[in-house]
Amino acid sequence: MSVILCFGDSNTHGTPPMRTVGEYARFGADVRWPSRMARALGWELVEEGLPGRTAHIADPVMGAHMDGCEGLKIALQSHGPIDWLVIMLGTNDVKARFGASAEQVTGGIAALLDIAQSAEMQTRHGGFRVLLICPPPVLEQGPIADQFFGARRRSLELPALYKALAEARGVAFLDAGQVISVSPQDGVHYEAAAHGTLADAVAAALWAEM
Repeated sequence: MSVILCFGDSNTHGTPPMRTVGEYARFGADVRWPSRMARALGWELVEEGLPGRTAHIADPVMGAHMDGCEGLKIALQSHGPIDWLVIMLGTNDVKARFGASAEQVTGGIAALLDIAQSAEMQTRHGGFRVLLICPPPVLEQGPIADQFFGARRRSLELPALYKALAEARGVAFLDAGQVISVSPQDGVHYEAAAHGTLADAVAAALWAEM
């Protein structure tokens, strides 16, 4: 049985659209896209979704542990061997407080690929492949809109950059914005139906690479 590690933020964790600031909730395994994707493929799943996680920025508000580079090292050393790594990050990186351009966000993804494709990690797991997912563009509305001031424009620039990076690094790519949209309730998270649609798209993308 193949083993797949899904590494991401709240949308990998399964956070529903928020109604109020600071609310914590999580969809069940029957809803979350990683669980549904793994069941469709018949693969073993390792879920590594942390709400607030960025590709490579230590968050001064939520904590330095939000830096995905450190988190990926820990995940790859904690689990395995794996056959596939799915990375979906970038939504939190476009928050106003980071002041990161789309190119800088993509640079953070490149840093994650550096770790994943390093001789150390590939040797540790006996080799594994990577699927890079670009998250759908955010909407600047809802209870956390102030955190995402100016983020819509930056997130719209990410798909082309992620795709070019994936091609340069020889990894599989999926533009999630082509199959799902964020919820208008908070402009960031996915409704239950979108989780199902994304699960199907990821499963199809992985089957196509087999």
